Amino acid sequence: MNLTERVISVIYEQGFILLRGVFDADDIAVMSDAFDRLKRMAQSLAGNVMHNGANFVVEQVAVGDRRVAHIRRISWCGGADQTLLDYGADPRLLQIASALLNSDQMNQLINQVHFKEPGDTVQFPLHQDSVHRGYGTDGWEDVDGRGSYVQTATLIDPMTEQNGPLIFVPGSCRDGHRGLAYSDVEWPEDIDASLAVPVIGDPGDVAVFGPYTLHGSRPNNSTGSRRVFINGYAYPGANRRQYKGEGAGRLLSVSDNRRAADR
Repeated sequence: MNLTERVISVIYEQGFILLRGVFDADDIAVMSDAFDRLKRMAQSLAGNVMHNGANFVVEQVAVGDRRVAHIRRISWCGGADQTLLDYGADPRLLQIASALLNSDQMNQLINQVHFKEPGDTVQFPLHQDSVHRGYGTDGWEDVDGRGSYVQTATLIDPMTEQNGPLIFVPGSCRDGHRGLAYSDVEWPEDIDASLAVPVIGDPGDVAVFGPYTLHGSRPNNSTGSRRVFINGYAYPGANRRQYKGEGAGRLLSVSDNRRAADR
């Protein structure tokens, strides 16, 4: 995954891009199995809890005479399942982050799974990841002057118009950090959500975007699952916060991981 200068330019001008076929069907099958294991772990959990080295955010909802776990996210999921920790350091992802950060090394801050099941109402209103990283506080410094952070979202299932796809506002990254208040349920009133475009893609495709890009997703209104594997990488020295999860914030080197993959 050696990005061309044109692709890098598109990402910084538009704020995002969808790279097709980064992972093959065998890779996705392995990741999907890991998602299934994590989903089983989440069934007995409720609230915002640390479990097996990962941070589970789960709402137990009454459906008829039973309780159903609605999983908002599992942060640093690789703490509970080594498979996803390994894929978070996969050379294919690290080469993307390295090209955009212009650095061989990076701190991995995010290793996360998102589940969207039919009817679970999970959504993520438009926001900037710069809010979550702590831009404008003592917890963050924009070291490279271009955001110092790259996020990738690997599609585990097809992403369609109906199943709550990722949506991005093209060009919103050029406004820098807006300091928007974040809500899990309320969409920002001063942002025209109609400007957002959906990501339509297949398992193995990877959406890549920067910290200033407005993005989000609406609920899954289809009859199938919509799962995404998210990894986020920061320029060394940009982050000063401790993230939840065993090993969160680890320093990775694209050259070291490429050599390990070759062996």
